[in-house]
Amino acid sequence: MKEQIFPENFLWGGAVAANQCEGAYLEDGKGLSIQDVLPHGICGERTKEPTADNLKLEGIDFYHRYKEDIRLFAEMGFKVFRTSIAWSRIFPKGDEEMPNEAGLRFYDDLFDECLKYGIQPLVTISHYETPLHLAEAYNGWLDRRMIGFYERYVRTIFTRYRAKVRYWLTFNEINSILNSPFMSGGINTPKEELTETQLYQAIHHELVASALATRIAHEIDPGLKVGCMILSRPVYPLTPDPRDVIQAMEEEHRHSVFADVHARGEYPGYAKRYFKEHGIRIDITDEDREILKNTVDFISFSYYSSACASADSEKGVKGTGNLLAGASNPTLKATQWGWQIDPMGLRYVLNQFWDRYQKPLFVVENGMGAVDELTEDEVGNKIVLDDYRIEYLREHIIQMREAVKDGVNLMGYTSWGCIDLVSASTAELRKRYGFIYVDRNDDGSGTLERYRKKSFYWYKKVIESNGMEL
Repeated sequence: MKEQIFPENFLWGGAVAANQCEGAYLEDGKGLSIQDVLPHGICGERTKEPTADNLKLEGIDFYHRYKEDIRLFAEMGFKVFRTSIAWSRIFPKGDEEMPNEAGLRFYDDLFDECLKYGIQPLVTISHYETPLHLAEAYNGWLDRRMIGFYERYVRTIFTRYRAKVRYWLTFNEINSILNSPFMSGGINTPKEELTETQLYQAIHHELVASALATRIAHEIDPGLKVGCMILSRPVYPLTPDPRDVIQAMEEEHRHSVFADVHARGEYPGYAKRYFKEHGIRIDITDEDREILKNTVDFISFSYYSSACASADSEKGVKGTGNLLAGASNPTLKATQWGWQIDPMGLRYVLNQFWDRYQKPLFVVENGMGAVDELTEDEVGNKIVLDDYRIEYLREHIIQMREAVKDGVNLMGYTSWGCIDLVSASTAELRKRYGFIYVDRNDDGSGTLERYRKKSFYWYKKVIESNGMEL
């Protein structure tokens, strides 16, 4: 008999974001979000108004089809479903006194549908969908008043859904603000004009807001579990040269500060050194310091790829990845979009987080974007033969098992884009991640019909066997 690795209560499931799947961008009182003016993804130019080429305006019509989709998730055996609340469905402009009841009712219905099948909702409070008004009127998280707007929002949803949602994440990939200040932080100032002091002041406001949300959740119901969400990307030295090792350490420090503050309740020494040596002066009040002491219950993160670092800029050929770039690793293969495939890096990251914080961990994003071909099986059913996706996920789950053997306390795993959705990085639909194929194309055509991929049946067996059958 095989040894059981993952705990009996391990949370298997999948993950999406409201702005990438819901559509219905102006229905039932919803206001505009920053995503409604980002038709071409992370690197594309923002527009003044929503434009017809923005696939996220319709998404995959999850807003109207969520019952069908959750039924498919239940068929796979999901224990947990990670999604986000669109902030501008609850507070259309973001600074109102009273919430939009129609938006609140939608998420009531969505969470009820999950619970009907025994699926626990894991909810991201802010997933790259800051209300557009907060970006334009306040310059997003550069303005300290954002803490108050966020506080009103989280009090509203924690109170409303306290009996339905046990697991919460405060900000999606919070450290991505370093590279994408508008999408991640709603900061209207052009990136090239933003000073480091301004950027880290905005980061500080988010960190305070996140800790405040943790405190509020525990006040409302001590049983609620709140986690941070970090974009993880391990950085290896390109060579054994000690200078490369230090370069890799310093590059990881730029991102580990976010988890350090969330898990330890204060800024680490290396961050204070960086601020001093770069002339960065942040307004930190005594009240801020007290709020930051409200540390998270668990640490969640995305994992897609790793990178290398070199002290010699001439050596580092830049690769691509999920918001972060680094020197390419000559030992690794890459996806169609240039993201290097490194399953062992997931074990490495899990051990890093566990050794550093000794808090439960949750892998809440992992997957491979690829172009899928919809074909027919031997009896005429439409299917995608995505063995490449199965192989990618299998290798990463194997490394999760190794990490658990290492002693890592791992709560669960939610594969990214469990149903095809609009890519955040490129705003394409042809870059597919899901176990479920959605008939919609980059030109907006398609029936929106759902079809099970080969990986759908594979993942169902993974969940049934609690990760033993891969």
